[in-house]
Amino acid sequence: MVKSICKYTGEKHCELVHGPSQSRIETDAPVDNNGRGERFSPTDLMGAALTSCILTTMAIVAERDGVNLGGTTAEVEKHMLLNPRRIGRLPVKVIFPKGLPLEYRRKLENAAHTCPVHASLRADIDAPIEFIYPD
Repeated sequence: MVKSICKYTGEKHCELVHGPSQSRIETDAPVDNNGRGERFSPTDLMGAALTSCILTTMAIVAERDGVNLGGTTAEVEKHMLLNPRRIGRLPVKVIFPKGLPLEYRRKLENAAHTCPVHASLRADIDAPIEFIYPD
């Protein structure tokens, strides 16, 4: 179990503190929902959590096998639905550096699709993952 604390600091801003490390994240409501968009919104953090989890899960597998994923990036687009307001789509692109062994790519793709955040999303959230290999 990991405990985090969230404190409302006013003007639709929150400060979250991660218990074990004391690291902090601030949020703001998005402009289209009465905020100023000065920080990640809570729903932005869902997308950020997804990309971070995908890269972290692939890195765990790759490091165990001696494969270097340095320079790999992931980007996500958050698409909101209305009535009720919620996330409807989180498409992700994972961009690898050149030189990743051809025979290893399937293993990394499987790791991405089975990361804990992806596995925890509601079934009706469309969260496809596109893998881009430059070579």
